[in-house]
Amino acid sequence: MTTLMRREIGEQPAALRATLDSLLPRIAEVAALARETRQLLFIARGTSDNAAVYGRYLTEARTGRLATLAAPSIATTYKSKVDLEGVLAVALSQSGRTEEIVETQAWARACGAKTVAITNGGPSSPLAQGADLALCTEAGEEKAVPATKTYTTQLAALAVLALGLGADVNPSDLDRVPDAVEKLIEDPGDLEAVVEGLAGKPGVVVSGRGLAFSTALETALKLKEACYLHAMGLSYADLLHGPIAVVDEDTPAILIAAGEGPTLPGTIALAERVTGAGAAAYGVGGGTGLATAATAALNGPDLPEWVSPLGLIVPGQLLTEALARRLGIDPDAPRGLNKVTQTD
Repeated sequence: MTTLMRREIGEQPAALRATLDSLLPRIAEVAALARETRQLLFIARGTSDNAAVYGRYLTEARTGRLATLAAPSIATTYKSKVDLEGVLAVALSQSGRTEEIVETQAWARACGAKTVAITNGGPSSPLAQGADLALCTEAGEEKAVPATKTYTTQLAALAVLALGLGADVNPSDLDRVPDAVEKLIEDPGDLEAVVEGLAGKPGVVVSGRGLAFSTALETALKLKEACYLHAMGLSYADLLHGPIAVVDEDTPAILIAAGEGPTLPGTIALAERVTGAGAAAYGVGGGTGLATAATAALNGPDLPEWVSPLGLIVPGQLLTEALARRLGIDPDAPRGLNKVTQTD
């Protein structure tokens, strides 16, 4: 029986095509709104917060603008007033109905920020209605609790946002994304070996750096949600500052990298260090260099680094779904979770 999660993973190429077709014509609208701002503030929770990490790195690496992640409790719990003149506040919520994010977006606007909503909830959702500009993704209904297609379409919206901010990238790279994702779904690499390698383990460290850091965080979250693993998502720079001590025979590492870019050599070196210490290192992406250094490897997308996270997460999604089934867990409805999470 095919799970809902697996079916929705397979729907991502179509969801990405629809989202890009809808949002790419709106680059000029983003540029017009952003012209009145100089830095960005991303507002999100959970999976959307992991997408926001991609937005932050992409903004700072490719547009030259300062970007930060908001602490929603400053708005909702402390009810502080902060000077946000010159700030573009970007609020992300898959449903567009998470009250904390809707409230924090309204707070940012009241503090002087211009606001952009990124949501799959449609233009009538509270988040979209409260924003100066709404970038609505076209993922369609998502029934499985673990987010898959709503996450990748959020990344697509953030890539379009970056283009509106004047990112120093080739916009046509986005045209390649749906086909690259489709290829990964058809051939994720040595999935069975990685599933078997994790099946008896209580925990795993998931690491990437730079633009791949968001993928490490999201992969770790998925493994926690659907497989109940103690999965720790870390930048490999932070991992090397002490937590690498937890990587051993019982705690393998999943190491993620684009097939190009400045963080790839360090990721390969980390894989060599992990395996040299007798632990398993499972590569995701990173080309032949990471695959050679790893115990087993999942394929990455044939995409430039700036859009690679839209594909890099797919092997992690497939791994999560397959591992959950291997462990006898229903990945569609993990215990204790609902599709829309409300926080105060």
